[in-house]
Amino acid sequence: MQKVSIVIVAAGRGTRMGQGDKLFFEVAGLPLVGHTWRRFDRFPDTSEVVVVARKESHSLFNQLAKDIELTKPWCLVDGGSERQDSVWNGVNASDPSADIVAIQDGARPCSPLDLVGQAIVTADEMGAAVLAKRVTDSLKRGDEQSQILGTVIRENLWSVQTPQIFRRDVILAALAKVRDQGVVVTDDTAACEAIGQPVKLIECNQPNPKATTPDDLPFIESLLSRC
Repeated sequence: MQKVSIVIVAAGRGTRMGQGDKLFFEVAGLPLVGHTWRRFDRFPDTSEVVVVARKESHSLFNQLAKDIELTKPWCLVDGGSERQDSVWNGVNASDPSADIVAIQDGARPCSPLDLVGQAIVTADEMGAAVLAKRVTDSLKRGDEQSQILGTVIRENLWSVQTPQIFRRDVILAALAKVRDQGVVVTDDTAACEAIGQPVKLIECNQPNPKATTPDDLPFIESLLSRC
């Protein structure tokens, strides 16, 4: 049986959310990140959970772990200065014998686990897979004055989500490459591009929102209340 490590990245400051740590905003009876953690703790494919968090928030996560009655092994790791540094810390703290590492945003608590399972199988086969949604809105390129410069053709454009799932050796090699090059990437699949690693897009048409602004919370709460 595969060993799957879940790395929950929860070291950001959520400045667009306003005052306070968005991960600990209460939603549907739990801190937001508590729903994410509990969801993956109860996912049958999960072997362990690694939570990456700022050092000053470790006490909050330790208390949360008690409150949500975890069933899988877990550990807490310090975050880094950039997201990719946090991911690097989390992946390196995962079980070295793990076959697969799934990297999940702490503020994305509704990821559809049936598609996560599909992505795990795909990543095991080809090295990397990510949940993603086709872009359906019209896209425009703007200038510094917020005026339209032109239209972006949306064919074959995707909005990537999390989890982003990899064979452990693949994501370690990819992250090491961008670190050596001094390149900052905004998501983990971009690191795979640096080593020429193909990434399979797993189409996700189910709701999988990430809490970025306060306006996202009512929708997330409505989704969680159905679970």
